[in-house]
Amino acid sequence: MNLTKVLTILFFIIALGVGYLLYDSINTTILEAKEIERIENMVKTKLEKIRDAQTAYHATYGDYADTWEKLIAYVDTGKIYLIQRTEKITMLAYGAEKSEFIYDTIGAVPVKDSLFRPGFDPRTLPELPHAPGKYFSLYAKDSVRNGVSVDYIEVVDTYPFDRTRTEDHEIEKRRPLRFGSKTDITTAGNWN
Repeated sequence: MNLTKVLTILFFIIALGVGYLLYDSINTTILEAKEIERIENMVKTKLEKIRDAQTAYHATYGDYADTWEKLIAYVDTGKIYLIQRTEKITMLAYGAEKSEFIYDTIGAVPVKDSLFRPGFDPRTLPELPHAPGKYFSLYAKDSVRNGVSVDYIEVVDTYPFDRTRTEDHEIEKRRPLRFGSKTDITTAGNWN
C-alpha cells in the first residue's frame, strides 16, 4: 500500500467521524428543542386551567383567590351558576323602544366537572407538570386605581424547563411562562 491510499483511507475515516459529530450535535439540538416545546405546552395548558379556575372564582366572589388553598377548595366544591338572560322590548308611545333584561338562575354545575376532565385532582393544580415538588407562584391583590377598585393576578412558572427563560430577559415572551400581571389589569399569557 502506498502513502496516498493510506492517507485517503485515513481522511475518509476522519471525515466520517466529523460528519457523525456534526449530525449528532444538530440532532441533539433538535431533540432538546422538541422536548422544551413539549414541556412548555404542558405548562401552558396548566396555566390556562389555573386561569379558567381563577376567572370562575372571580365571577363568583368578585376577586381572585389569593392562596392556592382557596382556589383548590373552590375547584373541589364550588359551583358555577347557569344564568339565562332574556330581553323584553316594549314599544313606547312615541315610537321608541324600551329594553328590559331579565336574568334567571336556571341551575348550577360543579366547577370541577365544568372546567376539568373527570378524575382531575384539584390538589395538583399549583404543581409544575415538569418539576414535582415545585409550584407556580400566585399573586392576587385588590387595589384602587383612579378611584376604581381593580383586581390584579399573576401566576408564574417558578422553575422554567428552558433555562434561557429569565425574569430579566429583554423580550417579554422569553421570560418564564406566566399569565396576568402585577401592574396591569390582564389575564393574558406571555406565550400568546
